[in-house]
Amino acid sequence: MPNKSEHFYKEWFGKAEEDWLSAEVIIKEGGAPSTACFLSQQIAEKYLKGLLTASGHRFPKIHDLIELEKLLSVKFFEINELEEDLKFLNRYYVETRYPGDYPVFSLKDAHEALAAARRVKEFVLGKIQTT
Repeated sequence: MPNKSEHFYKEWFGKAEEDWLSAEVIIKEGGAPSTACFLSQQIAEKYLKGLLTASGHRFPKIHDLIELEKLLSVKFFEINELEEDLKFLNRYYVETRYPGDYPVFSLKDAHEALAAARRVKEFVLGKIQTT
């Protein structure tokens, strides 16, 4: 994906914040936990893509947080500390979208997913401030 400008990463972060607001409303007001879980995965994905963009990296159109981690680990090796959170969130991209073979998600799951997304967000914002 081309880096449209040196500030394009802020657009990724803006989209992530829209998802953040929606996930918080779902959790506070009693919406569908599976949607909050999906949005939490999206928050992490968009923050990681924003960091890639800010670092001048191009990346394929993917949704796999572990693959994004691998791309980022070249410059930000300490991202590996988030691997458990990224694996945890990764499942919500598919499992929350399709009925049948997947579990029903709870409000507890939604809280845990948003907490994991928060750790990814904090990591990324810390790197943006130091680059």
